[in-house]
Amino acid sequence: MKERPVIFNGEMVRAILDGRKTQTRRAISDRHLHLIDVASQVGECYPLESGIDHANSQSYYREYCPFGQVGDRLWVRETFAILGNEDGCPIDWDGNLIKGDEKYAARIYKASCWQEPGNYGLWSIPDRDTQYEGAWRPSIHMPRWASRITLEITGVRVERLDDISHDDAKAEGCCYGRGGGVPDFAVTPADHFPTLWASIYGVDSWNANPWVWAISFRRVK
Repeated sequence: MKERPVIFNGEMVRAILDGRKTQTRRAISDRHLHLIDVASQVGECYPLESGIDHANSQSYYREYCPFGQVGDRLWVRETFAILGNEDGCPIDWDGNLIKGDEKYAARIYKASCWQEPGNYGLWSIPDRDTQYEGAWRPSIHMPRWASRITLEITGVRVERLDDISHDDAKAEGCCYGRGGGVPDFAVTPADHFPTLWASIYGVDSWNANPWVWAISFRRVK
């Protein structure tokens, strides 16, 4: 079993914590597309356009997945912060100074905090009668010890982006109805998913309909 980091934005982190998100799609890089193309030319698998419905070819494609195989684990990188005193030194939840490794300091996660109306710059912390006012650390800089979410891969397949089914869109964390970040015209998960993808990767990416890794997972608590 191997572990690899994976980045999710705040909306998707909340969907994972709520149990609504059990899939993620990531565009296949040009390098991996080339490797699959070369393999198909020498007869090791079918080309992507004709091989996605063949179990043997799908099995071969999965070997190239940079996110891992079934049974491997992904640890989630998300936006977070380490609490500190007025001098910026790390502290624990009781306000005690942490001397040494900051992994023992109190930390919070932006996806689980919120801003009350009018409290600009102040973030309320769950289960704490206090607020945070400071800089957030980008998800790309999260170390393994700060991650609170571990996922186990339960399935990997290759498909075109817009081949996503209604059930898979729901497993991506998309929802029914309006509100909650869902565009006014979206009434089903399948309607919501294109907007979700475009908000992360851009409209051009959706229109390009790239080949993607469709990765299923379960949360390891």
